Amino acid sequence: MKLRVIITGATGMVGEGVLHECLLSPDVEQVLSISRRPSGQTHAKLREILVADFFDLTAVADQLAGYNACFFCLGVSSVGLKEPEYRRLTYELALHFVRTLLARNGPDLTFCYVSGAGTDSESRQMWARVKGATENELLALGFRAAHMFRPGFLRPTPGLQNTLGYYRYISWLYPVMSRLAPRYFGTLAGLGQAMLRVAQGGYPRPVLEAPDMVAAANG
Repeated sequence: MKLRVIITGATGMVGEGVLHECLLSPDVEQVLSISRRPSGQTHAKLREILVADFFDLTAVADQLAGYNACFFCLGVSSVGLKEPEYRRLTYELALHFVRTLLARNGPDLTFCYVSGAGTDSESRQMWARVKGATENELLALGFRAAHMFRPGFLRPTPGLQNTLGYYRYISWLYPVMSRLAPRYFGTLAGLGQAMLRVAQGGYPRPVLEAPDMVAAANG
């Protein structure tokens, strides 16, 4: 199955890495990036829509039709935010976007959501609790399939622009730590490849931790 992918968050580290894998893959025939600012990338398969406010998609909603996969990589840090604001920018934003998407694509869509290692709707940690609630809601909606990706540390893809600064300084630890704690370590390329494989062929579990992402990518 050829993929027609919508991706959000392509100007962040994770989204840029996933977009990179989409553009490299011969199984992807079209990519629509939706973001607040340009990704800086050009490619024959890539089209971009810029939106100032993800809570107001009225002007672009009809352009979201005709896709069979969505990779939702948009996210904000919880640092400095109280729970109501973080919930608004995480749970409420994702659900608003998804309902608009479903209205245009119906049940033919596979939805992949990036949360994070440690996500748990019963957690005492605010971010994990909000992300967990978001996962639960997304899994209950009417997609063909929905999968939650929970990466921990991701080894960056060389040459990309949006790698977080501290990742560059600690990437040398990856070979050792990925063996000692495989549940929390993976690669950005592997995450993108896993999303593509899952969108095409599914996966036995709705929630993918780091080892599942490796298994899916190597499918």
